[in-house]
Amino acid sequence: MGDGLQAEHMPLAGIRVLDLGRHLAGPTCAMWLGDLGADVIKIEKPGEGDDGRASGPPFFDGQSAFFLAANRNKRSIELDIKQPEGQEVFCRLAETADVVVENFRPGVMDALGIGYRAMAERNPRIIYCSISGFGADGPYADRPGLDQIIQGVSGLMSVTGFEGGEPVRVGIPIADLLTGLLAAYGVLAALQARERIGRGQHVQTSLLEGMVGMLSFQAVRYLNGAGAPPPAGNHHPLNAPYGVFRARDGYLTIGATGEKRWRKLCEVLGAEEWLDDPRFKTNGDRYRNRELLAELISERLQARTIDEWESILNEAGIPCGPIYGIDQAMEHPQVRHRQMVVELPHPAMGTVRLLGLPVKLSETPGAIRLAPPLLGQHTDEVLREIGVTGDELRRLRERGVIGCGPAGQAEAAG
Repeated sequence: MGDGLQAEHMPLAGIRVLDLGRHLAGPTCAMWLGDLGADVIKIEKPGEGDDGRASGPPFFDGQSAFFLAANRNKRSIELDIKQPEGQEVFCRLAETADVVVENFRPGVMDALGIGYRAMAERNPRIIYCSISGFGADGPYADRPGLDQIIQGVSGLMSVTGFEGGEPVRVGIPIADLLTGLLAAYGVLAALQARERIGRGQHVQTSLLEGMVGMLSFQAVRYLNGAGAPPPAGNHHPLNAPYGVFRARDGYLTIGATGEKRWRKLCEVLGAEEWLDDPRFKTNGDRYRNRELLAELISERLQARTIDEWESILNEAGIPCGPIYGIDQAMEHPQVRHRQMVVELPHPAMGTVRLLGLPVKLSETPGAIRLAPPLLGQHTDEVLREIGVTGDELRRLRERGVIGCGPAGQAEAAG
C-alpha cells in the first residue's frame, strides 16, 4: 500500500480518469477505477472543493470522514470549469484522458461546453460517464435526487423495517454507493468495447435506475402478480427460518434455509417434533408461521450464549453469526485477515485508516496507493503534465481559474 503512482501491473494501468464527481456517487465510481490502477484526477472548485469535504462531523485534522471514504487513489486539482479558460484547460486534460466521470444534473455539462458530444469531438476515444438522480431524460430528469430521496421513491424503504411501522432507510447511503459501483461497471464495459470498436461512448446511469435495478425478487414478485411486498423486519421475505433470534445474552442471525438445514436445526435444538408439525412442514408453511417459529426458536436458544450457538450451529452446517457493531466488525479477525482495513500516510493526518479493497485479483491486484488528497494538492503537477508552463500557471492562478493549493490555503488561513 502507498506506492505512489506505481500502477503499471494493475488492471487499469495507463488509464486516466477525470473525476468531476461531487458528494458520493460520482466520487465512488472514480475511486473504484483508481483502486484498479487508473490515474484519477479529481477536479474541484477552487477554494472550496468537493462538497463532500464539508460533510461532517466528524473531521480529522480538517478532513471529513465522508470525503476520506470515497476519494482514495486520486490526485486533486483546483479548476474553475465555469470560466472559459477553465473549460479550455479541462478540454486539454480530456484530450489526454480515457474516462470522464460527472454527476451534475442533466444538461449542466453541455451548457458549460464540456459535455459528451463536445469532448468526443476532441477525443473520440473518450468514455464519458454521467450519473444523475432520476435519469438523463424523462419527466423527472431535472429533479435533484439525493440518496434518501431515491431510497424512498425506488420502493426500497417500503420493504425495509417492520410491518406496521414507519419506513426505514438503509443505514448507509446505499443508492449513492451502488450507483457508483454500477457506473464503474459501465465504464469497464465501455473500456472493453473500445478495444473492439475503436471509440468511446456515453455511459449513463442514475440513483433511481440503480436502486430499482437492485430490487431483485421483491420487484419481480410484484411484476408477476404477487402484489406489493410488505417489509419483513429482521426475517427473510421468502424463506424461514432465516432471520434474527434471541440467545441468552443477545441476538444472532440464523439461516436454516432448505429442508436439509431445517432438519439439522431441529436436531441441534432438540426439537425434532417440529418436523411433523403441519405448521412447519414446508418452507411456505414455515414462512406463513414465521413469527411463531421465531419465538419457539428463541426459547430454545436461551439455553446458551451467542458465542456458544455460533460455534455449534456453524459446525452443524447451519449459517449463523452474531450482530456486531461497526467497532466489532472492524476488529474482526477475518476482516483484518482479508486486509479490509488498511493504513497509509496522509499529508494532514499523518496516518489515515481506510477500508481495503473488497475484490482481490490473483495476477493483477488493485491497491490503495494514494491517500485521499488535500484540496488542490496536485494542481501544478497535473497541469505541467499536459504542457502548462509556469507562466501560464501564474496567470491562471491570478485569474482564479486554478486554486492556490494547500500551501496557499494554509497561508490565507494564517
